[in-house]
Formats: sequence, structure tokens, C-alpha cells
Amino acid sequence: MLKQSRQTVSPDLVHSAEHGARWVAREPYYLASGDEVEVFAKCHARGLPVMLKGPTGCGKTRFIEHMAWKLGRPLVTIACHDDLSASDLTGRFLIKGDETVWVDGPLTTAARLGAICYLDEVVEARQDTVVVIHPLTDDRRLLPIEKTGDVVEAAPGFQLVISYNPGYQHAIKDLKPSTRQRFVTLEFDFPAAGAEAEIVAHESGVKRGTAQALVELAHKVRRLKDQGLAEGPGTRLLVSAAKLIADGVSAQDACQAAFVGPLTDDPDLVSAIADLVAALL
Repeated sequence: MLKQSRQTVSPDLVHSAEHGARWVAREPYYLASGDEVEVFAKCHARGLPVMLKGPTGCGKTRFIEHMAWKLGRPLVTIACHDDLSASDLTGRFLIKGDETVWVDGPLTTAARLGAICYLDEVVEARQDTVVVIHPLTDDRRLLPIEKTGDVVEAAPGFQLVISYNPGYQHAIKDLKPSTRQRFVTLEFDFPAAGAEAEIVAHESGVKRGTAQALVELAHKVRRLKDQGLAEGPGTRLLVSAAKLIADGVSAQDACQAAFVGPLTDDPDLVSAIADLVAALL
């Protein structure tokens, strides 16, 4: 059984917004494309850190939410960005009333609780911030807190997970080998056409034919990367467009708002995608 008891952690602590951890209460819909669920579960059992590698909108975040539910662990999610500092991860002293108190950051919280800690798009963080996670990725499973002098030992169940989109990055902003080689890597990509249509239909409520047409559209638009499109549309965009269609918005308007607009502002690409929308929907 993959499911673990939730009684080892105080529910009051887990649900505190200050601590930033949450239980995934209901099973998130996730359609596996291979053995990623089983491999991730084995990594969790061994305490191995995992890198989810793949394009934007292909299901990495949904997968980790599904696994947090399946494994019965709280989930801490951190959106990485240029201004993310080590203190943002580990914690800082704050003034509360007449006293100065230490407040754990999300990484420290996850380590103490035995939570799954998910660093989304880790490459967006500065390198001097990323190195803070290194002691948690090997057999030590320790997190030194420089400002307090404490060392937090990760509780059972803790697992570090990062996501990484190699197709969108470049040489100036990439993961160093010293970081990459600490992680087991699971490769993600857009689902096969039939599976992607099933996901779109399930998540939005549109008819299967409409879902298939949206997937066909996505496949054609993804080929426009050779013509300057920064990144092809993810399944997430298809679901957004499908939800609007299911609510009565015309296919053309739904695709313009939820599909074409988020992809590009280039007039030539907008026109090309609009032509594909008109031909397929």
C-alpha cells in the first residue's frame, strides 16, 4: 500500500497558512503515461530527491499533487523566481509585538513535517539560493539554518522535488551539474493524442469530438516552434479553452482568449494560429 497514515503530523499545524503546507484532500485526476507513478513511489520510499523534467503545461504539477495524495503526505509548493533568497526558503526573524521570533520558511517547514517539498521551475532561482537544498538531497537529509545555528534533520516522509523545463532555458540560466546529479529524473512530455483528448474532455466536460479537435489544433501549433513560437501550447491551455467552450463560449472566442492570447503577441503567429482554429473548430 502506498497510502501512509496522516496521524503523525498535527492537522492544526499542517493547515496553518503561516506554515504553507497542505493536504491534498481529494484525488487529483492524473492519467499516467508510463511507470512514473511507481518510480516516484519507490523514490519516496528511499528518500530520493526527484526532478520532473518537461515542457510547460504537460502535467508536472498535477502529477506531484496526485502523488502527494497517493502517498498521504502534506505538500509544500514553492514558486521559484529571481528574487527568491535563501531566507525565503529557510526562514527569518520577524518582529511580533514586543518580541523577535523565528518563523520557518517553507523548506524548513517541509523538512520538519516530513512533507513533499516541490520547487516549481527551480532554474528561475539564483544559484546561491539553490545550493541551500544540497544537504537535503543526500544521505545527510539535513538543513542547516545559518541565522539560528540550528540544523534541522528531515523527518520521515520528507522528499524534495523540483521541476525543470529544459526547452525553455538557455546556457546563462541552467542547473549546475552539482545540482542536477543529486536528483533522480522523470521525463515528462505532452500526452499521446488519445490520452490528451481524454484529459481535456475529463477536466472540462466538453464532448470527446471537441476535445480531439483541440488536441489536433495543439499538435499543429506546436510545430510552429520552428517559425518563432517560444513554446508550444500545453495541455493546461487546452483545458482552459475547453472549459470556456463547455460554458457556452464559441470555439473561436474561447481559443482566442485561452489559447492564442497566452501563446504569443507576434501578429504573424497570431494570424497563423487563428487560421488553424478556424479550420479545425
